[in-house]
Formats: sequence, structure tokens, C-alpha cells
Amino acid sequence: MQVAFVSFETVHHRDTETNQRLRTVCELLTERGHDVHCYCAGFWAGEGTTFERDGITYHAVSSGPEARSAFTLRLPFVLAAANPDVIHVDARPAGQVLPARVGATLARVPLVAEWYGDGGVDDTRWTRLATGRPDRIVTPSELVGTWVREIGADGDIVETVPNPIDCELVRDVEPGEDVDVIYARRLDEGANLESLLLALAELRDRDWSAKVVGDGPERERYERLARDLRIDDRVTFAGSLPLEDRIAAYRGAHLFAQTAEHCVFPTEMLWALAAGCVGIVEYHANASAHELVEGWDRGFRTTSEDELAEAILAAGDLEHREYDDRFADYDRSAVADRYLDIYQAVQEAQGLL
Repeated sequence: MQVAFVSFETVHHRDTETNQRLRTVCELLTERGHDVHCYCAGFWAGEGTTFERDGITYHAVSSGPEARSAFTLRLPFVLAAANPDVIHVDARPAGQVLPARVGATLARVPLVAEWYGDGGVDDTRWTRLATGRPDRIVTPSELVGTWVREIGADGDIVETVPNPIDCELVRDVEPGEDVDVIYARRLDEGANLESLLLALAELRDRDWSAKVVGDGPERERYERLARDLRIDDRVTFAGSLPLEDRIAAYRGAHLFAQTAEHCVFPTEMLWALAAGCVGIVEYHANASAHELVEGWDRGFRTTSEDELAEAILAAGDLEHREYDDRFADYDRSAVADRYLDIYQAVQEAQGLL
């Protein structure tokens, strides 16, 4: 199958969660042997209009100071000439969905939109227009699906497909040191690590250890808070770690605490749950982490520091695990199947199969 991805900006332009998601989907399909092309603004040196990296062929639809307007004008004709089987467009910016729709119409193929929602979904004229153009809209969580439906998307075309993990890698990595509580996220203004630190402070008369994985502009403030709460001798700030080191830390930990105020999909938490951690989520309106633990006997939802402290105590009664096969449905192969099923469904709906 030849899939044409559309995104003015890629992870090679700017490293964002939205751009990482699109690259991941491209990688999932190349791993299955599909022909993947990405139509974007040029980001490579030289005058060539195409560039191949990691099995993905990038096409420079435009470049230079007028790149965005030229991209919009040229895109429909470039897509029509490419003759793909499916067109898959990133809905951020929403303004590129309409020309992608025109290109899909000219090419007589279905259009799938990837609406990741990092940073929220703005209710603008362009986003409202974009919700009515695709044959299918893919979101990473029910939270983002709700946002998209609220600005006008037909609920029947919105599907949730999570970020993937590599379950084989989880099983292969040796567990790290034992730790009771682990937290992992970029330490920025949305991290809300203070909720966990305050909950742990309530348990200072208990025997526990905690590790914080991640770095960011708020790290110094959180380290200071741990000192002020007199728990800094039991909280280790490990900084940023490579993926395999994070997996080792999760396999050694008993529970993972997710307290971030904004999260469209809790990828680090998913790695930790697959690595055997009990999951504790502090609920926030703009975070989707609670979706991973709903209806699960090793998951807790909390709404305050007191409830978080109680959940940490209750989690101590659960067995320690180093892998949980409940999360096999999030493996890369399973998520790739989800996308391929979507492509097949929209092709069948158009009588192309």
C-alpha cells in the first residue's frame, strides 16, 4: 500500500509531540513493508525535491520564505500526481486539511486526519472546516476525541488509536533498582509534581523511596520543594534518561504516579504499566491518563493529595510485577494493525477494495 502523509512541518523541522506521533505512524507502516511518502516543507540541504530517511521518502512541496502559502497551493496537484492509495493528513495546522481533501478528491482516494491535540484543539473557523473534510479522524485518546466532536466532527468517523510501545523491549530490559514510587515527565509548568511530593510528605512516617525521571525548567523548584517538605533524602531526581534506562527503572518500581495537568496521551505511564507498575492517576480535566486505568484492578484514580496518599498505601498491598501482558494491545504491531484496519475501512467505503 502507498500512503501519502501530509504535514507542512515534521519532527525534522521541530520536535513536538504532534510531529513525533506522525513520524511514529510512518515508522509503523514502513516496518510492515508499506510504501510511505511524506509531503512537507523541505528541510534538507541541496536542491533535490525528495529525501529518504529510515525508509520514509520526504517530498518538498515548498521551501523558502513563502513556503506555507506555496505548500497550500501546490499540495492538491502534487497529491493527485502521486496516485497514493490513502492520504493521511496531520490536522495541525488545520489549514492544511482542506487542500489535502482537494488532493484526495482529485486522486479519488480516502482522506484520514491525524488529530493529536497536543496544546489543545482551538475552536476556529479552520478547525471547524477541517472536522468535516476527512473520511476518518484519528485521535490518541477519548479526551481528544471529545474535543474534536465538540467543534463539529461527526462522532461516527472519530476513532481512538493510542501511542504504541514495544512490549518485546520491555521484556528484554533488565529491571533496575527497587523503588516504591516513580514519576516520569518533562518538569515544566504542567508537570504538577507538587501533588505527588505533598502526598509523599503525608507519608513521611512510612518507609518508602521515590524516583523522579525527567528534566526541565521547573526541576530546581521541585527539588527545593522536596527539601522544604523534608523528604529530599528519599526522593531521587534522576534527570533525563534514555528509553531503555527508563524501562529498567519502571521494571524495578512498584507504582507509577501520573499527576500532570495536561496530557493527551500518557506514553511514559503506558511504558511503566507494561513494565508491571501499579498505576495511580490524579484526575485533571485536560489529561487522559485516567483512561488507561479505568476498570483495572491495579489502577487508582484520585482527585486530591489526600486520596493520592491513600492510593499509594493501598497499592503497597498489590504484588510487584516486572511485566503486565494486559497492555499487549498497545504493542507496535497491534497499533499498526489498527491503522491498517482504518485504511481498509475507508477504502472499502469508497468501493476501492
